[in-house]
Amino acid sequence: MAGAAFTASVFYRDPLAALNWLRAAFGFEIATLITDAEGRLAYSEMSFRGGSLQVAAEWEGAIVGPARMRSPATVEGVNTQFLRVHLAEGIDAHCEHARAAGARVVAEPEDQFYGDRVYRALDPEGHVWTFTQPVSAFDPQAVEAKLGFRAAASLEEVDHG
Repeated sequence: MAGAAFTASVFYRDPLAALNWLRAAFGFEIATLITDAEGRLAYSEMSFRGGSLQVAAEWEGAIVGPARMRSPATVEGVNTQFLRVHLAEGIDAHCEHARAAGARVVAEPEDQFYGDRVYRALDPEGHVWTFTQPVSAFDPQAVEAKLGFRAAASLEEVDHG
């Protein structure tokens, strides 16, 4: 997809079911869908608000060296990252829609100290999805006063000790 600086890839035991579920639960759209002669997914991309996401089957092979790409469902729910999706508005309704479609909401919508309202959900194979919506401007001084955290705009501003 033109314009997106990053594209995440997520791996599923059943990627075709995942495509359908992500469309129904989160409102993602299928941008590219390529299947082989047996109807198995060969390549796909989904889009949402200008971003893109590759949905693929579990695999291993020469392209990624010794790495094995697995669904959390295959590795006892282990995740090494979560996907963060930005919404312009309607996060509470988005959460309820996702829940009705079968998402397991693990963190209800809640305002965060950095100015976003956030909820987290698991898809049927256990990928962690974090949805955010800006609700207030980030105020570094307020964060420091309230939480004692030091807000910085660069690594150079932080003492690494």
